[in-house]
Amino acid sequence: MSDQLIIYGVPFSQPVRAVLWLMLYKQKPFELAMVNPGSSSEGGSRHPDFLAKFPTGTIPSIEDKETGFVLSESHAIMCYLCNKFDWDDLYPKNHEQRAKVDSYLHLHHRNVREASIGLVAPKVRKDLNFPEDFLRMSQASVDKAFKAIEDGWLSKSRFLVGDELTIADMSAYVEIGQLQSKFTNVYDFEAFPNIRRWLEDMSQVTYHDEIHTSLFELGDISIEAPAMEKIINANKKGFLVIQQQLTSMEE
Repeated sequence: MSDQLIIYGVPFSQPVRAVLWLMLYKQKPFELAMVNPGSSSEGGSRHPDFLAKFPTGTIPSIEDKETGFVLSESHAIMCYLCNKFDWDDLYPKNHEQRAKVDSYLHLHHRNVREASIGLVAPKVRKDLNFPEDFLRMSQASVDKAFKAIEDGWLSKSRFLVGDELTIADMSAYVEIGQLQSKFTNVYDFEAFPNIRRWLEDMSQVTYHDEIHTSLFELGDISIEAPAMEKIINANKKGFLVIQQQLTSMEE
């Protein structure tokens, strides 16, 4: 099998995990190139070589080694991959169902994504000194988004868009799921029974554990911020597990 697609990023990154999960779920081989987010050093997302291909300097980004095609932004990448490989089960061809998936993906950025920006990042990166007003706004955005998902998206269906898994669920879970007590333990889902049921269902999706290896390694951050060495090691372990899965595809 050819691994002509390169995915740039690190396993600890939520958007990167969503793309990696999609590829493993579909048993599509790829090459994972570790890129240090925000770094201008060699191998970093702000290094001139990386910026020459990906001007926004973000991860995940992908590159097709055969055609030279490059693309950034996880949702754009996931939609592109589903279109390219006809993965209609995860990105339905039905216009109304696809529009619902797209609707969630658009909602995600300044709502559910705040789970990482406002709840996880401040505990992992104490050096960033997030303003208190910013943290309060992020918490409010997350609470509002979770209520909408609880009372709307998941109130009458197993998954976000009906009773079948889609890329909307994968994108949502890497953000929401990371907050659980078995991972970072920074959010109490007691008030959201539908979300709790969905979290359990998502934990049974193939490659869930492998994709979230870095989070299992990092552990509870609710009391004490992890040392940078622990974050680095969590990424390394996540990378190793993904490489093992890719090797098993070839056997």
